[in-house]
Amino acid sequence: MTITLDPEIEARFRACADAAGISLDAYVGRLLKADDSAVDELEGLAPEGLNSGEPMEAGPAYWEEKHRRLDAQLKRADAH
Repeated sequence: MTITLDPEIEARFRACADAAGISLDAYVGRLLKADDSAVDELEGLAPEGLNSGEPMEAGPAYWEEKHRRLDAQLKRADAH
């Protein structure tokens, strides 16, 4: 099968394959395998997240508190 790519994307793929010392076909195969692994990982994490406790609504107040805590954490880190 032939797949036509934008020349810039093809050049990037070829450069990455060359840097890894493998063929373009092997490089694309690695990308597909990595994508499959990422999907498998997310599918494994989804039930874990769903079963991690009581559901909660992440509304504006939730995100404001998250940002406040992160800002405080970053300020403490900068102070060290």
